[in-house]
Order: sequence, then structure tokens, then C-alpha cells
Amino acid sequence: MELLDRYLNAVKRHLPWERQDDIIAELKANLEAQLEDKEAELGRKLGSDEMKAWIKELGPPIQVAARYQPQRYLIGPALFPTYSYVLRLVLTWVTVIYAIANAVAIAARNQGGEAVLQAVLRLPWIWLVNAAVTTLIFAVIEMTGARFPEKFRAFGWVPGSMTGPMTGPMTAPWSPLDLQPADLGDSQWFKPRSFTRALLEFFSGCLFLAYVLLIPHYPYLLFGPGEWYLRSLPYRLAPVWWTFYWLVVGVNTFELAWKVADLARDIEEGPWDIILWRNMAIYLTAEMNEFLWKRLASALVPGGVLIVGKAERPPSELPLSNVKRCIYRSCSCEGGRLSGLDRSE
Repeated sequence: MELLDRYLNAVKRHLPWERQDDIIAELKANLEAQLEDKEAELGRKLGSDEMKAWIKELGPPIQVAARYQPQRYLIGPALFPTYSYVLRLVLTWVTVIYAIANAVAIAARNQGGEAVLQAVLRLPWIWLVNAAVTTLIFAVIEMTGARFPEKFRAFGWVPGSMTGPMTGPMTAPWSPLDLQPADLGDSQWFKPRSFTRALLEFFSGCLFLAYVLLIPHYPYLLFGPGEWYLRSLPYRLAPVWWTFYWLVVGVNTFELAWKVADLARDIEEGPWDIILWRNMAIYLTAEMNEFLWKRLASALVPGGVLIVGKAERPPSELPLSNVKRCIYRSCSCEGGRLSGLDRSE
């Protein structure tokens, strides 16, 4: 029994400290029962050599202890789908940005095929670094979730587990109604985009373009406190970077124009009792405003209400009557009055 006690002590050293005593008590009871069965089968006590052989069959202490350890993952199965999606997204954008930056640099310096080959050979290293950083971030999320699982249960995700909904902390909410119909192919089906989403994309595009345009005047927006250190250095940006900068501005301007066109096209037909359209027209061209005001007026039910911003006024030729400041109604309502609103209010 002394040899068995020594074996259990060796196993104990590899067990989680908070469960050591419970696990060793359970393991000791199981092994003693196995030993009694073996001795009952032989009709005698095991000898010293037989005891050594039996304990050796149990396996190394570290392997026995591993059976009682919680299953560990660098990135668990619940988080892995999100990790895989983000990793593909990161590598795709890194490749696109790297290719554009090197193409502009090579063209501006009139470099030949050798520069192109060097840029291509550096690409695997760029992939490796970005994949490592992404993996490290998700590994930290996994370890943090394993240590503080109660913080992550609010997201419906149990770290390192397949239990519960297969959603992680960065997985967007979904509904079975969003799934593709079984009788339609990929080319025949797409999820309709809401007007709210188109509007948010337009505003985010405006903010990003404004941010990009402010960087030359306020480098702090890009470099943070390091801008003061960079200002003291004798180096300045090469002309190729200004070419790349204006290329980025041009691409974002084109994308913003595309979003404006989507915004005009994606107005839901209605008709609606009330439409909120605040502080949008002031950012659009006169032609686009004329088109949008007509669409908005036609989307109202008879007597419907249109609420606009303080600086916005619909064209006078539209069938809209000013009820009070910033509030207009469709003139086709019976009696010329909308219930609950009056000029006297």
C-alpha cells in the first residue's frame, strides 16, 4: 500500500489544486477496489514485484492526472468559427492594402520586376505576423472567458465548450428567418438591406472620409502622442505616400457616392403614416435632394407626417403643408387637418 500511496501523491501534484483532495479520494477508492479484486482473484496478497507491475500498468502519474484536468484549448470550438471568419477577413484586407501600397510605390519609383518579386516574397511574412496577432487576441479572449465564464454567459457563449448557442461575443444576432430558402440557389436569393442600414452606412462613410481628410492637418488623429516625436525628426513623407493618400480619398469618395445612390434607391415604398428625415438633405446635392423629396412625399399616406431638420425645407411645389416648425403633412388628407396637429399648436 505504501507504493500505491506514493503513486497517488505523484498524481496529486499534477491535479488542479482546488479539486486535489476530492479527486485523490475518488481515485484511491477505485484503485483499492481494483487491488482487492485482483488479490481476491489470486487468493493472496500481491508481491512487491507484482505490485510494481500493476501500478506500472496504470500509466505515468502525469497521464492519469490529465484525465481529470479540464479540457484546454488555445481557441475553443465555440469561438473558433468567429476566429476563422475574422482571420480570413484580416488576411484579405492585409493583402489588398499591401498590394495597393506596393503597386503605388513601385510605379512612383519606376522600379522593375525585381521590386515586384521582393514584395511578393515579403507577403508570407506579412500574413504570418497578422495571423499571429489575430490568434493571440482570440487566445486571450478564450483564456479570459475560461477564467471569468460568468462574464461571457450574457453573450450565450461558454468558453471552451460546445454547450449553449453557437455564438461568441462577436457573433451578430441571427434568426432562423434569415436563412436562405431551400428552393433558391445562392444567385437567386439575398437578404434585403433595410433603409436604416443604408443610412448608417452613409453616415459612417461621411465620418470616415472626414477623418481621412483631417489627417494632414491634424496628424495626431493617426499617430496619437507619437506625432510630437515624429515632428522633431528630420524625415518627411515621400511624395509616393501623398499619391497613396489621395488614392484612398478618391476610393472613399467614390464609395460614399455609391452609398448615396443606394440610399436614394433603397427608400422603402411605404406608404407610411410618419417619416423622420432629419439633417440629411443638407449633405446632398440639389439634384439628389429634388429626387429624394419627391420620393418622401409620395411615400406618405394621405395626411401622413414628415418631420425634417431645422435647416431643411421641402420644395413648395410638393403636396406638403407646413403644420408647425419642422413638421409637414400630406395635403391630400380629408378636411385639411391631421388629427392631433394644428398650426396653432
